[in-house]
Amino acid sequence: MSRNNKRQYRFSTAPLNQTKKYCRFKKSGIKYIDYKNPDFLMKFINEQGKLLPRRITGTSLKYQRKIAQAVKRARHIALLPYVADQLK
Repeated sequence: MSRNNKRQYRFSTAPLNQTKKYCRFKKSGIKYIDYKNPDFLMKFINEQGKLLPRRITGTSLKYQRKIAQAVKRARHIALLPYVADQLK
């Protein structure tokens, strides 16, 4: 076997069953994100209590900022925890 033989691996660049991401706020026409609704805000927080990024949720930049502000306000008045172990 010569040294010039290199192994070639083939990786697909596109995931198989991925649907198109969309901003649920633009689609539903939501203009205001209520910080007093912790059940809704929990959809944008992972198990440790961190905000989920835009690339995962599909939220637009404008609404991602509003979500971040709403979560911060909800944490400040103790509707959401700052840090949690196994939150969901």
